[in-house]
Amino acid sequence: MYKLSLLLIAGLLSNSALAQLSSVEKGLINQVDHNNPEAVTLLKDIVNINSGTMNFSGVKKVADRLIPEFEALGFNAHFEDGSAFNRAGHLIAEYKSGKGPQILMIGHLDTVFEADSPFQHFEMLDNNMAKGPGIADMKGGDVIILQALKALHQANELQGLNIRVVMTGDEELNGRPLAKSKQALVDAAKWADIALGFENGDGNPRTANVSRRGSVDWTLTISGHASHSSQIFKDKVGAGAIYEASRILNQFYQQLRSEPLLTFNPGRIMGGTTVHHNKMNNSGDTFGKNNVVAQSAIVTGDIRAASLEQLERVKDKMRKIVADNLPQTQSVIEIGEGYPPMGATDGNQQLLSIYSNVSQDLGQGQVEAVNPLNAGAADVSFTAQYVSMALDGLGMSGTAGHTVNETGNMVSLPNQTKRAALLLYRLKTMAK
Repeated sequence: MYKLSLLLIAGLLSNSALAQLSSVEKGLINQVDHNNPEAVTLLKDIVNINSGTMNFSGVKKVADRLIPEFEALGFNAHFEDGSAFNRAGHLIAEYKSGKGPQILMIGHLDTVFEADSPFQHFEMLDNNMAKGPGIADMKGGDVIILQALKALHQANELQGLNIRVVMTGDEELNGRPLAKSKQALVDAAKWADIALGFENGDGNPRTANVSRRGSVDWTLTISGHASHSSQIFKDKVGAGAIYEASRILNQFYQQLRSEPLLTFNPGRIMGGTTVHHNKMNNSGDTFGKNNVVAQSAIVTGDIRAASLEQLERVKDKMRKIVADNLPQTQSVIEIGEGYPPMGATDGNQQLLSIYSNVSQDLGQGQVEAVNPLNAGAADVSFTAQYVSMALDGLGMSGTAGHTVNETGNMVSLPNQTKRAALLLYRLKTMAK
């Protein structure tokens, strides 16, 4: 019942209704500014802890640094062990106050920079920019979550909100099976009305994500009839595995590329008389001769779709293309698990409108939706089908993520925190 009423309230909300900041909101802004030096110190501390996904102890050290901060705000916080999915685990913090919106806030503790990376330390480049592993993706976002909640706590405005924070330890390299790796997110989403993701989106504070395309892997395995090349195309020999792979990929290209917001990419192909594929390290080896018809081929790739309906439609098309074999060949496509799409629902658009109003009232300008073609998959996608509203890209602005030149815009740290604090406050007041 609450989810439906919140959607109606959001739909009826006009810009003029939120044109002026209340005294409480002005107090929240002042509190964020007052706390910002502590926020910078916290960001520096956690950036300087290496938490590459496979550095389990490092991921847990980041959680250990953050858990007391949540506890000081009245949250019950703990680290959930990830041995069941071969990762460090997740930080989960909960605040329950009875009636009011149930909001999931999503971050992640891990980075792409493992313990042997040359990129390990926080460094101020000038008054506005800092450099460091994971500073924007997404330790800055983690600090924004905490600092927004801290401002609300100091203003005695957490009451009337029910918050669950999930900071995963495997966003950059998912544990398997995904059903266990993402269980904490899914459970939280089933509980929540609203999901807020604090990834840095496209790095532009004037945008946020109302949709994200999913990412699903596929593997195409093809077998043909080995023979001397002089016999290719004869009835008993047929076309061979490599021609069959070429046919399938060309048909994928011809039949699927008109799908809006869809991309599908063959990232690796191997073919010959024998093929050995090492899935664990994305490599393999082949043997073949120019005068022998190829007996085997393997192609691997991904699909990025904008909705579950589009994904299912595309999977059906791919299976039909694969099944239409050339003579004396057989092909099988296996479509694996991955990130589901986050569709651009009416609820997500309404939540963006509320967030954009907050930004304009703060003097930070309008916030528009990111083009899904410019947005990769993220943890929020696992929650989107369960909540009435979802929004992502609320984190710290930055550039060159996943590289040793990753930077964060330090001005965006308090600015994004103010947006988050006021968004939470307004979601609470709308629900009354």
